[in-house]
Amino acid sequence: MLRGLDKVSGRTIDLPLQVGEAQRYGRLEIRLGECRYPAGDPSSDAFAQLTITDLRQNATVFSGWMIASAPALSALDDARYDVWVMSCQS
Repeated sequence: MLRGLDKVSGRTIDLPLQVGEAQRYGRLEIRLGECRYPAGDPSSDAFAQLTITDLRQNATVFSGWMIASAPALSALDDARYDVWVMSCQS
């Protein structure tokens, strides 16, 4: 589960994604490559490998791992949108 924030409108939206799926959010396409969590405590943290493409520019604007407990560590740098990891769906 990802969450998106539109910084212009202030609205947030939950983006349920399964591994291998992509979803459009505004001008972004978000693809979930992998989602991992600690085996002993699945609800404690989530690690998601994401590829985020700006469809207007036809360019990848983020490719890497995001960590639910530390969203600023590896973040999408976009003037309008924020995207962060909430949890892995089983």
